Amino acid sequence: MWQKVKSRAAATLAGAGLGLLAGCGGPDLADHAGQGPELELERFLEGRLTAHGVFQDRFGTLRRSFVVDVLGVWDGETLTLTEDFLYEDGSTERRVWRLVQTSAESWAGTAAGVVGEATGEEAGNAFNWRYTIDLETPDGTLRAHFDDWLWQLDDRVMVNRAYVTKYGIEIGQLSIYFRRETPLAPAG
Repeated sequence: MWQKVKSRAAATLAGAGLGLLAGCGGPDLADHAGQGPELELERFLEGRLTAHGVFQDRFGTLRRSFVVDVLGVWDGETLTLTEDFLYEDGSTERRVWRLVQTSAESWAGTAAGVVGEATGEEAGNAFNWRYTIDLETPDGTLRAHFDDWLWQLDDRVMVNRAYVTKYGIEIGQLSIYFRRETPLAPAG
């Protein structure tokens, strides 16, 4: 009996260790402090943007591709992002995010399907956005955690890399390329 208990304990510890390793080695927001161009999320995402993206499973297999039309509206307090997705199979989806700046570098937000509240932080040219969401899939609802990393490259382009996990184990990665219809106007 003790042998079974020890085997289960070892398996549990090994699983926990793998979960910890899966969370290590990702980007560090502090590495982006002072890097430019300085990201002001509400400025960059205001207006019309187009995004192209792919989702790859943890083995690197392309599972889905899509185009997103994004409309960002900043009213001085809330950044509302309306995202209209068109997937390669012709299906569509709309997600509306409402983000509120909670400090000079921090944000909180909600959208349909998001469990609780999404939280994010800016530093330099980067934004790290974390949330848990219930996604509708052909096989039913999938609850997944997203660790989104966005980097502003210039006044028109932002890239996004999202690490998607379930129970602490990576199930895939999302890569998205955003392009503003018009360049950012000079700050001031």
